[in-house]
Amino acid sequence: MSFTRRSFHRSLLAAAALGLAGGAAHAAVDEEGGMRGGKVFTSTNAAAGNEVLAYGAGPGGSLALLARYPTQGLGTGAGLGSQGAVQLSGDGRWLFVVNAGNNTVSTFAVRPAGLVLTSVHDSGGLHPISVGEHEGLVYVLNDGGSGNVAGFRNDGGSLSAVAGSTQPLSAAGGTGPAQVSIGPDGDLLVVTEKTTNRITSYALGADGSAGAPTVTASAGITPFGFAFDRRNRIFVSEANQSTLSSYRFDGTTPVVISAAVPTTQAAACWAAVTPNGRYAYTGNAGTNSVSLFAIDRRGHATLVAGAAASTGSNGGAGDIAIAGHGRSLSILAPRTPAIFSFSVAPDGTLSPAGTATGLPAGVVGLAAN
Repeated sequence: MSFTRRSFHRSLLAAAALGLAGGAAHAAVDEEGGMRGGKVFTSTNAAAGNEVLAYGAGPGGSLALLARYPTQGLGTGAGLGSQGAVQLSGDGRWLFVVNAGNNTVSTFAVRPAGLVLTSVHDSGGLHPISVGEHEGLVYVLNDGGSGNVAGFRNDGGSLSAVAGSTQPLSAAGGTGPAQVSIGPDGDLLVVTEKTTNRITSYALGADGSAGAPTVTASAGITPFGFAFDRRNRIFVSEANQSTLSSYRFDGTTPVVISAAVPTTQAAACWAAVTPNGRYAYTGNAGTNSVSLFAIDRRGHATLVAGAAASTGSNGGAGDIAIAGHGRSLSILAPRTPAIFSFSVAPDGTLSPAGTATGLPAGVVGLAAN
């Protein structure tokens, strides 16, 4: 099923006048940077109708809910066990959101006055949980049925399927995939699989199509979230023993640099890397904390602080997002539920910068600009 920009044209014109796309604003979008700077986005994942929630700086160090935007898709009402359910494009002009409840992906234009829904497209499989983007190429990870990845081109906010892009995971079902992402060179696609303890990777052609999967054993147990640095290396959180591993790639084969470095915390499930590639972070669900790692020039990861930040006594620690300028980090605390934001110092240390509370249960995904 696919609803294009033309389908929404009339309603969006009216909504744009209010800076919305069918949603209701709770606070004015601040003028400096508008919706394209200093904002944090998550999705409600509500089974009755998914929405994007947009947050910005509020009074007294809080995060204020600026607006909510219906995705015209359905969530599941419960966690997806993934990273990347909400994803900004590399140029910051598009926001992609999975609708796991009805197997679709919503695309929003990120405009200074607000988000504008431009399309809702079939995900190319069942139960989409993660999405990755690079220069207009979009890949979706579906964990339902046998599980698969499916590729699309973003043409002005409308997605179209890429021929030859739908590929299987390492096995037909039971892989427990967690995340999909496209490397910074645009020629590599990577998926982590929690249940099989595997990293599955694909060569991407010039047309965006994916080759056959390369399957590699993970250095740690239960690989979950991961992030690329600018040198095409990945840093993977591993939930079972709460570790972080780093890899470089030989073609499509990941080669271990640092193997299963302990966080000293519990259940490292989500991961992020600063834009300058000097620091990595994990969100540790079992200890409500964020761990900080230093990264050297060869990609080795060294633990700096097991608990560099906290989400409270029982907040949990979920999706992590670092703003494009690298000076702020936000993390979803799904058990509160809340979003905690921190300023990032030049040495990677974190200082509290704002909190948003009162989020609905079941929220998933996080993106920041």
